[in-house]
Amino acid sequence: MNKVSIRKIGQWVGLAGLLVALIVAVKLTANSQSVHALPEYAARTGEACGTCHVNPGGGGPRTLRGLLWAARGRPDQLPQLGNILAAPGVADGAELYDIACAGCHGVAGEGLFGTAITGTGLRQSKIRSTILRGRERSGMPPFEGQFTDEQLEALVAFTAGIASGELEPPPMSYPLPPAEFGCNPSPDAPRCGGN
Repeated sequence: MNKVSIRKIGQWVGLAGLLVALIVAVKLTANSQSVHALPEYAARTGEACGTCHVNPGGGGPRTLRGLLWAARGRPDQLPQLGNILAAPGVADGAELYDIACAGCHGVAGEGLFGTAITGTGLRQSKIRSTILRGRERSGMPPFEGQFTDEQLEALVAFTAGIASGELEPPPMSYPLPPAEFGCNPSPDAPRCGGN
């Protein structure tokens, strides 16, 4: 076989490999399910991502309102869930905070997606109003009708307690253990792990 024939065979093999890779890529893309957590939906509905998604930043599993909204064909307005409680049977303010608030404001009120609460000195009237009406500009959804009167008072009292410093914020639910290093630096090898 001459060099020209070998080169042509190599070109055909390379082209065939490229074609196979392209087919595999198209197959994988066609079969994958994409996530549709788009800021356009929040802008169109005027609601925060956390209204429809369990994760306040959006994406992933949906809340009950998010599921109903998607089932109705993603209209411009989110459905209201009258008489559906956020935490049926829960009476403890700390537990209510963990269920309804910690995802945005942090387990200890330190602030994540939402603003920090701990040590802010917010008054109960402001907290109650914010919980019921939400804060559209900051992305907090309203919770009116999602708590019983007793639950609302317990949640407001707890939140005001951590805001004023009268109550200790709850400890982290899943504290991480301290880091353990498997290397003991020595004068000869001051660094571990090759870094």
